[in-house]
This record gives sequence, C-alpha cells and structure tokens, in this order.
Amino acid sequence: MDLIERYQALVTHFVTQQATADALCCSQPSVNGWVTGKTKMSAILAIRAENKTNGAFKAIDLCPDLAHEVAS
Repeated sequence: MDLIERYQALVTHFVTQQATADALCCSQPSVNGWVTGKTKMSAILAIRAENKTNGAFKAIDLCPDLAHEVAS
C-alpha cells in the first residue's frame, strides 16, 4: 500500500475528510493535500492519527520522515 492509499484508508476510517481533520485537529484542506499527493502528513499528526485510531494506523506508515528518525 502506498502513502496516498494509506491516507485514503485513514479518511475512510473516519468517514470523511472533514471528520478526519476534526479528529486530528487539522484542516480539511490539509487532509485533501495528503489524499491527492500534494503534501505529506507531519510527524505530529501521524502520531495523533495512531493514537486516535488505537493503533489501526501506525505513525511510521503515515509519515515517511519518522522511518528515517527511527533508523538513525
């Protein structure tokens, strides 16, 4: 599963882009940026997503920058 597919699955988990934004305390345009591939999720929001989904989505899978930090 690529990054955009993960973001789309996260939105499906929360049902809508707006509900995803509300759950993660960010804006709907930010969520849209992820699912369209224009931007990537920040580490803080990825960790928040992992917490809000009770681990169904792992932060390291949502934010590639975290993988680099873990490897260092």
